[in-house]
Amino acid sequence: MQLRIVAVGKVKERYIAAACDDFRSRLLPYYPVDAVEVRAAQGTPEQAVREEGERILKHVHADDCFWLLDRSGDQLSSEQLSSMIAAVANAGTRRMTFAVAGTFGASDAVRERADFVWSLSKLTLLHEWARALLLEQLYRAAKIARNEPYHR
Repeated sequence: MQLRIVAVGKVKERYIAAACDDFRSRLLPYYPVDAVEVRAAQGTPEQAVREEGERILKHVHADDCFWLLDRSGDQLSSEQLSSMIAAVANAGTRRMTFAVAGTFGASDAVRERADFVWSLSKLTLLHEWARALLLEQLYRAAKIARNEPYHR
């Protein structure tokens, strides 16, 4: 199964980009992973949410398992995450796509398309941090699924 991350905006901080690159390279032996950055929209918050939602959904195929990251979603332990991803893979899903929406959140269309809404935390996180944490947790989930130690 392939993993895809669709995120609004670019990672600008070098240290966060380095963390994303590190965890993406650690994850590659377990799952092919690609990241798609869509342009942040200008205008009113309502316009931005709608336009960014359209841009996100262009990268989600009909047969993708699609998870939206949002603080209003369900929180999972690392073990629960690992189990859920393994179940998606075992169901024969070809690609699992994760979305990190923009500053003003996700559009109703993105929420409606989501198979699951996942909260990394009830805290508000910078989008860049959310991407780094997502990659780290995906790597941790892969290690857990294979009963491999994770200590770094």
